[in-house]
Amino acid sequence: MHGVEQGQPVAVEAGALGARPLRYFDFVMAAFVTILLLSNVLGAGKVAVIDLPLIGLWPFGAGILFFPLGYVLGDVLTEVYGYARARRCIWAGTAALLFMAFMSWVVVKLPPAATWGGQAAYEQVFGQVPRIVFASITAFWAGEFANSYVLARMKVWSKGKHLWTRTIGSTVVGQGVDSLLFYPLAFWGAEGWTHDLVLKVLVTQWVLKVSWEVLLTPVTYAVVGFLKRREGVDVYDERTDFTPFKAGL
Repeated sequence: MHGVEQGQPVAVEAGALGARPLRYFDFVMAAFVTILLLSNVLGAGKVAVIDLPLIGLWPFGAGILFFPLGYVLGDVLTEVYGYARARRCIWAGTAALLFMAFMSWVVVKLPPAATWGGQAAYEQVFGQVPRIVFASITAFWAGEFANSYVLARMKVWSKGKHLWTRTIGSTVVGQGVDSLLFYPLAFWGAEGWTHDLVLKVLVTQWVLKVSWEVLLTPVTYAVVGFLKRREGVDVYDERTDFTPFKAGL
């Protein structure tokens, strides 16, 4: 337990919450899974381009605009509700990704009616390469758990001070694990992808995603402060079992 001023959220050890109902947890979990799915469906398949001063046209994966929001919400979940509840959300997101991949495969493989002319477009958008699907789900799972673990441990070490250090620090690690797994698994040795290109894209995407986290720090502070006040608790993972292979609290 940690002392807090009257009127502030009560600091509690994560295990003390048990199965206590929390007002906004379900909404944050739904937002986390929604952003995860939409960033993979709508963002992953499009390469966009931006005209940068002094640099010129610079291509980037459109999903990078929204995928990092999942890490922001992962930070919020761990900071406000603790590692165990964040773990449940990560598993829910993983299950949702697996079902989305299976549903996409079934829908694309179904024989189209002779009068329907959208099959080619469906195959282009939803006909995901199995190797990339595997890389994406693996990288998300490992990256999110690394992110949540680092943030939870840093919160205990820092006694809840300096939120920005753990949101940014955990993202550096989590996005690092994500990128280190995804790009080699998805593209190493693939046609058109040299080893240098894979490493260049890996580092570029990692830097951009961490930069997004830094820019969104004020938003993270606002959301975390709001939720802690409304929930009335400030959770510390002092005796938490940090295994990822568990769904219970």
